[in-house]
Amino acid sequence: MKREYFYIKEGQFDAHLFHEGTFYKSYNFLGAHKIKQGKKEYVRFIVWAPRAAQIFLVGDFNQWKETLPMERIPESGLWNICVEGVEEFDSYKYKIISEQGEVLMKADPYAFHTEERPKSASKYYDIEDFKWSDEKWIKERGQKDYKKEPMSIYEVNLLSWKKRDENIQYSYDDFADELVRYVKKMRYTHVELMPVMEHPYDGSWGYQITGYYAPTSRFGTPKDFMNLIDKFHKNGIGVILDWVPAHFATDGHGLQRFDGTYLFESLDKRKAENDVWGTYNFDFTKPEVLSFLISNVFYWIEKYHIDGIRLDAVSYILYYDLLGKGVKNIYGGNENLEAMEFFKRLNSVLSKNYPDVLKIAEESTSYKGLTSSVEEGGLGFDFKWNMGWMNDTLEYMEIDPLFRKSRQDLLTFGLIYVFKENHISPLSHDEVVHMKKSLLDKMPGEYDQKFANLRLLYLYMYAYPGKKLMFMGGEFGQFKEWDEWNQLDWNILEYESHKKLQDFVRDLNTTYKDEEALYKRDDSFDGFKWIEHENHSESILAFERISENERLICIFNFTPVERVDYPIGVDKPGKYGTLITSDHKRYGGSTPRIKTYKTFEEPIHDRKYRINVNLPPLGGLILKRKK
Repeated sequence: MKREYFYIKEGQFDAHLFHEGTFYKSYNFLGAHKIKQGKKEYVRFIVWAPRAAQIFLVGDFNQWKETLPMERIPESGLWNICVEGVEEFDSYKYKIISEQGEVLMKADPYAFHTEERPKSASKYYDIEDFKWSDEKWIKERGQKDYKKEPMSIYEVNLLSWKKRDENIQYSYDDFADELVRYVKKMRYTHVELMPVMEHPYDGSWGYQITGYYAPTSRFGTPKDFMNLIDKFHKNGIGVILDWVPAHFATDGHGLQRFDGTYLFESLDKRKAENDVWGTYNFDFTKPEVLSFLISNVFYWIEKYHIDGIRLDAVSYILYYDLLGKGVKNIYGGNENLEAMEFFKRLNSVLSKNYPDVLKIAEESTSYKGLTSSVEEGGLGFDFKWNMGWMNDTLEYMEIDPLFRKSRQDLLTFGLIYVFKENHISPLSHDEVVHMKKSLLDKMPGEYDQKFANLRLLYLYMYAYPGKKLMFMGGEFGQFKEWDEWNQLDWNILEYESHKKLQDFVRDLNTTYKDEEALYKRDDSFDGFKWIEHENHSESILAFERISENERLICIFNFTPVERVDYPIGVDKPGKYGTLITSDHKRYGGSTPRIKTYKTFEEPIHDRKYRINVNLPPLGGLILKRKK
């Protein structure tokens, strides 16, 4: 059947903005969109391929034949065609003939939906009529300053969180039921989803993307994914998406050499080819790439109501030398100056248009000003992952407790820099793969000591300045390393130690959210004060977390030796009750009941009063003065 088609006569202004790098909602123009011409409905297709010699639109609607030639929009690198009779879920590709005569079958970079792997075509899909019911959440989000709010993030890989019998993957609808209910029960404030953008290979964990505008079809349709986010919001849980602006997949149907030349990537092969991951790097010197990427974040916020993005591999974007190619900038340095300008522009326009949406960087160097505003000379992120805290703390916790006394600096050094940026303390997926072992298995000692160490680590993490992130499985002590091909070992919750650890994390989240001293002043020494940090021989740390109205006493014993009547200095007289201890019997420890401690007027630790605290072996506790 021959399809009626025509070419648009307008669009030059939108094309101009796209080529200028300032078209931040280019997803409303490029890609496939329903339009009306008179009384007839058509679907308009627009694609960027400036050096193509010829392009045909091929798909289910024309039996994949070369019957729908596309035409350039005048004075632009954009091609278009408007076709009658395209149905929702029809598959299509762009058949691109390069200047050298090479034939390329490309998916639509702006497609809203795709075929499920291993198939690779785009699908026409209308995302405009989903009925959202999260108005209350969005309104309240706009009234919050997240730097002064509790933030406890549950990091999830959807493919391996949970599956049906016989390893059958869950759907977005399944997650809307079970995952939402679980995250709420565990009292996390946010969920962070590892990349849901379309990607061909499960083993990439979603970090090698071919479809930046399409939630992966592995689990259902775009509206199914919208429903999942809507359900999270209605249950008071924010949604953060991992986003990958560093590099993209090399699969033939994807962005690589899109029109037969390096288009989304740099014309300089050293900058284009990413040997670390076997991918291609985005070229931030091209205005069209800026329009594509910045629009992508706007798209997920506007169309999917997401609450934040976590930018992956920021260090590899900022510094050429991490890619090992000998590339230098125009001044002979290793900084990627164009990438820095990209981050500044991205974060500036997001702060202006969506000030309540979080911008989080995974950045592992000591780059200064990452979370300072662009006006102050920074890059404008809201938070960065505190990779130094993660690496030092895990290194310390893996040491046999009898030898920790010589490395207490691993715990205290971070206070030199922790308030120079706005931090999230992460225990992420990267720490439980590639022979690194699970968090529980990293812990030294026999079975019970491993659990005690892990509970101690979690209590220390929640007391430490900064927001919190925990990868799935850590909350109940997954013993095996994370395996992206299989679900978590939920069956181990039949064992008491794992169930009690899960209960501890739930209650820890509750205590964290209830006590503003644990989150209100995460970015300043006004919210933190050492009590004891020089007792290396007994591996004991103690500090205060402080808000305008409260002071909490946080004490940690990193050895398997109980310390009875250990003296701790406090500022005010009275009784100090235990909010939570990692050693309570209900969590698998040995403490039968929580205690209250009375002050004595005996100065210690530069404070007028003292309490004598029983410190459990490999345990910690948080105390609060009773009013």
